Amino acid sequence: MEITGKVHCFFEQSGTFKNEFKKLGYEAVDVDIQNNFGETDYQIDLFAEIEKGYDNQPSIFDKIGGGDLIMAFFPCIHFCDAKTMMFKGCHISMKKWTLEEIMMFNIDSAREREKFFCLLMKLVAVVSRKGLRMVIENPWNTSRETYLQCNFIKPSVIDTNRSLRGDYFVKPTAYWYIGCEPTNGQSIQQNRDVKIVYKQRDKQFVKGQCSEQRSLISPDYARNFICDFILGKEQENTLLTLF
Repeated sequence: MEITGKVHCFFEQSGTFKNEFKKLGYEAVDVDIQNNFGETDYQIDLFAEIEKGYDNQPSIFDKIGGGDLIMAFFPCIHFCDAKTMMFKGCHISMKKWTLEEIMMFNIDSAREREKFFCLLMKLVAVVSRKGLRMVIENPWNTSRETYLQCNFIKPSVIDTNRSLRGDYFVKPTAYWYIGCEPTNGQSIQQNRDVKIVYKQRDKQFVKGQCSEQRSLISPDYARNFICDFILGKEQENTLLTLF
């Protein structure tokens, strides 16, 4: 993929990708309403911008060109596997809940999930309407289907083991390419010195909310993903195959 403009990294935790794009020589900015990591260049309510863009009102999307790329790390808390387990009432955090408490919690959760799912679809609609390019990231599950796996369009790339590209986690991740196509690099991180913590229980998990630690992405993974699936760029410090 050729990027002649700017890379717009949407939503929190995307600062890691922003910095790796910049190291590779691209102009990149991080955009989100939060700034917990001190990486946000433009603090703005992206959900409000999506609504405005969808309603054909002036929005942030008017400042993005066809040569730009949007990397959207859309919030996953309403679509992830843990949330699916909660809707079934079998998540470990619900062990002592009454059936009524489970139903009351999930009624509110269903309303929130519908709201965010509609926002995700509106985001795709706006980008498609304006002829822009975007890559959306969200968790995946290889053993059972989550909400997006059942109800959303098919992803363009599924990275089944992020640790192979130098990430902190093994957890599978899906990427949807809108208005563009992925490249097919297969680099593997050599001399990986990362702690694989995917199988450790997240002690900060409360009522379906994932901790910030569980959402962290390593710089090595960001660089390898960009080179493999966006730029099609071979690297000297990696092998050429995952197999």
